[in-house]
Amino acid sequence: MGRITASRKQLVGDPKHGSLLASKFINCLMWDGKKSVAQKVFYDCLEILAKKVSDVEPIEVFTQAIENIKPNIEVRSKRVGGASYQVPMQVGRVRQQSLAIRWLLMAVREKKGRPVAEKLAAELLAAYNREGAAMTRRENVHRMAEANKAFAHFAW
Repeated sequence: MGRITASRKQLVGDPKHGSLLASKFINCLMWDGKKSVAQKVFYDCLEILAKKVSDVEPIEVFTQAIENIKPNIEVRSKRVGGASYQVPMQVGRVRQQSLAIRWLLMAVREKKGRPVAEKLAAELLAAYNREGAAMTRRENVHRMAEANKAFAHFAW
């Protein structure tokens, strides 16, 4: 990942749906400042979703998928008296969104051999149905937090 800037402040909705989330996602998807390429990939992906899911708007599928991937709780390292503990902590709204987007893109980029739009559509559909690599990632994070519940009293 390159340098991440606070694009949230000057974020405008995406051209087709006016969705801030979609716009943010396109920005994260983009490589080398090639926004039009990222947009094309995203909209191609939505078209593929439209063919696969007939009863729901594809942008709704996207929004719900991101919503499903968002973690509620995560572990953070905390040093207490020379020992490092993995302390479970609540995740803020902004971080939830950025983690969800990051995990989704990582899942897409790990898969090889198909156009990105297709991989993205497949992963979004999986996340919409609460499965897939990004969802697994979330489950693991929640499991870690659950396992380290004993150290929750270090969270301050």
